[in-house]
Amino acid sequence: MSRLRGYQFGAVLFFLLLHVGVVAVWWAPPTGALLAWLLGTYLLRMFGVTAGYHRYFGHRSYTLSRTGQFLMAFLAQTSAQKGVLWWAAHHRLHHRESDQEADVHSPHRRGFWWAHVGWVLSNDFDEYDPEAVRDLRRYPELVWLDRHHWVSTVVFGSAVAIIGGWPAFVWGYVVSTVVLYHCTFAINSLAHLFGTRRFETRDESRNNWWLAIITLGEGWHNNHHHSPGSCRQGHRWWEIDVTYLVLKALSWVGIAGNLRSPRKTRTAL
Repeated sequence: MSRLRGYQFGAVLFFLLLHVGVVAVWWAPPTGALLAWLLGTYLLRMFGVTAGYHRYFGHRSYTLSRTGQFLMAFLAQTSAQKGVLWWAAHHRLHHRESDQEADVHSPHRRGFWWAHVGWVLSNDFDEYDPEAVRDLRRYPELVWLDRHHWVSTVVFGSAVAIIGGWPAFVWGYVVSTVVLYHCTFAINSLAHLFGTRRFETRDESRNNWWLAIITLGEGWHNNHHHSPGSCRQGHRWWEIDVTYLVLKALSWVGIAGNLRSPRKTRTAL
């Protein structure tokens, strides 16, 4: 079966409708308030992706209470990037097989398009190994939220529409979600192709400062692949890692805890 025939109709339709929906900005021209909706909803949900999907559920690089864990999962899933268990299981597989044949999204194995978005839309990866997220599956509320992953994004989009009206929905949900998609997916694709390598990892991960800016710190990708369990991905003072700074602030008020540090090494290039 070809990759195109393997795509889920529903997933492709939602993805395409959001992209087509961006043309609605023609009838809702940008204003300062609408751009604030775009920026605010993007930053909030990007934090959900980076602090939630990735650093918490993917790597357990810090701790949350059970309530905090549920709220973080809900926030992450407002990004419309499927369930937290699905996301974490595939990300853990990516780290085990990074840029090898079994890697689910290596641009070096299956090309840029597949690494950037094709693998997400394909039904080749609808399922995940439950053993890969056994630590998370013991929480029934996470299993429910993962199974009904569309609930979070529908609630979020509805709230934006109710509070801000139709123009805010266009900019604060439709445009915001499309931008969020491609900035997130750029870590899987561009961050394995362009940038610098401080550490001699077994994959092609690279550090890229501008990706780090737009993804709140995820662009320090070679650092991350060298020390995947670290909550902090910007290792040096000038490597801005907004996600880590926010989590550090949350640790001061007892919301996040046990933020793990990068491992020391002598393998820097």
